[in-house]
Amino acid sequence: MKGEVLKSTGSWYDVLAEDSKTYQCRTRGKLRLKGFKTTNPIAVGDQVDITLENDTEGVITEILPRENYIIRKSVKQKSHGHILAANLDQAVLIVTLAYPKTSLGFIDRFLVSAESFRIPQIIIFNKVDLVSEEDQDLLDGIIDIYETIGIQCLKVSALNNENLDAVLNALRGKKSLLSGHSGVGKSTLLNKIAPHIDQKTGAISDFAKKGVHTTTFAEMFEIEKDTFVIDTPGIKELGIIDIEKEELSDYFPEMRDLQTECKFYNCTHTHEPKCAVLAAVEDGEISESRYISYLSILEGDDNRR
Repeated sequence: MKGEVLKSTGSWYDVLAEDSKTYQCRTRGKLRLKGFKTTNPIAVGDQVDITLENDTEGVITEILPRENYIIRKSVKQKSHGHILAANLDQAVLIVTLAYPKTSLGFIDRFLVSAESFRIPQIIIFNKVDLVSEEDQDLLDGIIDIYETIGIQCLKVSALNNENLDAVLNALRGKKSLLSGHSGVGKSTLLNKIAPHIDQKTGAISDFAKKGVHTTTFAEMFEIEKDTFVIDTPGIKELGIIDIEKEELSDYFPEMRDLQTECKFYNCTHTHEPKCAVLAAVEDGEISESRYISYLSILEGDDNRR
């Protein structure tokens, strides 16, 4: 019987089967993606084959081919990847300017991971009620960087119910991954647009100004008919994996559009003469922060900037 993985706890999986029932399933033997190792061979959103053992439990016997997935480097096992979710219509990153602060480098890594499968991306800037007047220009400048390259951006205050209709409209009719640092308000936002979900929320650590994990496992929810969101545990860092250096610039849309104008077909956009990308950075046509992120990923730097 075929089914879709709704929740992963690491050893057991909630699978919605084609008979419209949800079964608790485990795996038998080792299931791995071809080409690289993962800490979680089965991810939320995966289509699987299951064999029932009784009325409530089953065994996952096969992972069906994925349309796409978003993966990051495992924090504990650097040679392994960790799949955030699979078979997505879009990837939504929730960010904040403060409490906690989301770096542009983190945003760019997430966008690259999604763009490698041409998964459409949305950035939700939450907690805009906490943005001071002095920082409003900074926020608008960051939004301009991403809207210029075609990324939909939304300014939201989940706490004050500001612009939540726009969020729901962006999610409607799709299967979306929701991701971001702990403390950016993912669970609060979900609870506001879909109160029946009732996700746990937590306070920000005053000492570190960082979020505290409240979501323990990745889980998919139906927030309304044909509209699904996958809530994931907060991410501290997002190391890029499974992307070759030669193809990295393909996943920066503003660089991809200029590659044919470079003198050398295998241009790395770092030092070569008559490089269209370097010229665009100098002319301000490509954001300096985006180019710095490109260099950081190219160098294999996992630091959270």
